[in-house]
Amino acid sequence: MPRILQLMLFCFLIFLINTTTYAQTKKLSIDDRLLQDSIYKSNKKKVLNFSMKDFDALFFDFFKDKSNPDVILTKTQFYNYTVQIATFSDRLSSLYPAQKEVAAKNKEQWLSESYEDYLLFKASQKK
Repeated sequence: MPRILQLMLFCFLIFLINTTTYAQTKKLSIDDRLLQDSIYKSNKKKVLNFSMKDFDALFFDFFKDKSNPDVILTKTQFYNYTVQIATFSDRLSSLYPAQKEVAAKNKEQWLSESYEDYLLFKASQKK
């Protein structure tokens, strides 16, 4: 009897963990995914040839524009930044094969950035 109770408790905990994990991941709309795909295809070669100096400039420009309360990026501009930063992870994974998993997670994180979340952030900046 205690074994069955332990098994049921374990299954319940796994279920709770999976539910909270799925609740945290947000799915982008189809339009946003299509926009990301077109930006990725048009910029892939250019970004894969970025030097660290080029990447740093892109990265800091994004955060400068994102944190500036007077600047609101368009959806295309926002995804242009995030997709290029995510694409640079492909370059890092090819340069540093031991860090391939970290680069893949980083790429996934950047591609999951939502323009709607960005707009909410901008609205909270003005308050």
